[in-house]
Amino acid sequence: MPEIERERVDELLEKLRREASEGGYFLNPDEDFTRELVEGILVNIDRYGYGACPCRLASGNTDEDLDIVCPCDYRDPDLDDFGACYCGLYVSQEIANGEKQFESIPERRPAGGAVTAPEVGKIGDAGLRYPVFRCKVCGYLCARDNPPAICPVCKVGKERFERFF
Repeated sequence: MPEIERERVDELLEKLRREASEGGYFLNPDEDFTRELVEGILVNIDRYGYGACPCRLASGNTDEDLDIVCPCDYRDPDLDDFGACYCGLYVSQEIANGEKQFESIPERRPAGGAVTAPEVGKIGDAGLRYPVFRCKVCGYLCARDNPPAICPVCKVGKERFERFF
């Protein structure tokens, strides 16, 4: 693996921490492990021009890999189901607080790459891939399987979300 300057790792790690905190997410508390993941993202930025997940094989084609650009499309469902994303960069609050152990996460990405729009099922009359949830406090909308644990705008818990579509 190419040598990545410590300053670049520090900068990206700080950016990811800030964005995670602002969005109600948590980074893995294992500092060495997290730094290695961030270094892997930087290697992929240098190699491909985008920050593909360091734990998956990227094709080098941006359109084929959009689903695995960090944070990947699978982060939130993995957090909901397993308490961590596939590579372990993002973790639940319980893992971040040391109340739960990080475990291996099964690969959610379909073999051969991302699911393309024609293959995706429809939900309701809106023809959306995912249900849409609305924060009853600030109005934030998100399209995903479940509401976020914490609203990225006003920081209320998921119990304050309602199914919108």
